[in-house]
Amino acid sequence: MSGRTTTSHNPDPEAIAPGNPVEDLAEGTAQVLAKPRMRGWIHFYAAWLAIVCGATLVSVSWPVASTRAGLTTFAYALSTVAMFAVSATYHRVNWKSARSRNLMKRLDHSMIFVFIAGSYTPFAMLAMPPADGRLVLWIVWGGALAGIALKVCWPTAPRWVGVPLYLLLGWVAVWYAPTIIHVAGVAAMVLLAVGGAFYSIGGLLYGLRWPDPWPTTFGYHEFFHALTAIAAILHYIAMWLAVFYVGHPA
Repeated sequence: MSGRTTTSHNPDPEAIAPGNPVEDLAEGTAQVLAKPRMRGWIHFYAAWLAIVCGATLVSVSWPVASTRAGLTTFAYALSTVAMFAVSATYHRVNWKSARSRNLMKRLDHSMIFVFIAGSYTPFAMLAMPPADGRLVLWIVWGGALAGIALKVCWPTAPRWVGVPLYLLLGWVAVWYAPTIIHVAGVAAMVLLAVGGAFYSIGGLLYGLRWPDPWPTTFGYHEFFHALTAIAAILHYIAMWLAVFYVGHPA
């Protein structure tokens, strides 16, 4: 493709915004400024793991639990694979074209909102009373669409605008903790809470750009990606409990 090259040298893509007057200068120094060698690899492997784990969850949920369980876990699995795959593609490829890079940046940030909403879908449909579940779906998917619109229409928005929105959507489950505990069990709620804490800590590290102990190998962004991968594993386990826990509402 004419818009990309396979070299691994590039300034931090997050620091370059469309229309920034220093973008041309940044492009000129792209060959001498190295991004961490691990940039994107964590989510690359996470994407493949998500394919295997997601396929397993859906293939078991559909025939054993219910069609609704199969459909909702499919939405969850698809959003998880898409988020990790887009992130890996964006961060591994050195986008030689500014237009291609900025397009992928918007898509990468937008997929986080899709992932959050997709992760809520099985819990809303399987581990909550119908009225509460529908309300949660409206909140998280409406918030996701608003977040995507923000990233598309205001791609240069500062981090303090986007990160809090991720966190607010991610912690909607707190308001329904008693219901989730009653329907899906204490273990599921604990996994959701701990996973949410990992996501939140990762988001804060991303916003602060800290810590950055090994800038050429494993920087602050890699800490963020590592924490999101760990959180995704915890939430994946919680999905099994949401599907098969005996306390499901009729």
